[in-house]
Amino acid sequence: MSPTATAEPALPPAPGAEQYLALDFANSAIALPGGQFVDLLGSPAAANRWLAERGLAPADAGVQEMCVTQLRSLREHVKALFAARVAALPALPAALSAVNDALTRVPTAALLFWDEKDGPYRAAPCPTNEILDHALATLAANTADLLTGPDAECLACCDATPCNRYLLRRRRRQWCSTRCGDRARAARAYARRRNHPGPG
Repeated sequence: MSPTATAEPALPPAPGAEQYLALDFANSAIALPGGQFVDLLGSPAAANRWLAERGLAPADAGVQEMCVTQLRSLREHVKALFAARVAALPALPAALSAVNDALTRVPTAALLFWDEKDGPYRAAPCPTNEILDHALATLAANTADLLTGPDAECLACCDATPCNRYLLRRRRRQWCSTRCGDRARAARAYARRRNHPGPG
């Protein structure tokens, strides 16, 4: 089963992914029916595109394979923390350590600058050689915000097999997308028919 790096996302963003970049990040590796797998960080070009679309890197950042490896590693740690939160289990120390390491790579407070024409403004400095560190810190900070905020109670796994995406469960929603919901309902209906065949 080889990951497809260049494929477009097969599903729309999961509920909460537009609010929390960390959810979007965790869901950037997508398990699909039939053993298919889409990794939106599967190659340097794909990772650069993903980061640029989210304002985490310029389109011409020139992301290298080493950077992609670091991104995918952080993603696995974020997913481990989400899984621990959903299952009400203790977090893996390695996952906590990885997120905290990413948090401390760059200053998170925006610095004060002064423009001669427009006056004072704040911005987070991000030299070109620190683009990846800045992206990792931003993703880690958003993960920490989600896990420690009120929405942590809504964090859930999609109930459709084999989907591996996370969502913020509002009301009684069980799936990350309509497609997953339809697939889960069809599977349940098939199982009922199989277990209770009609007269025939």
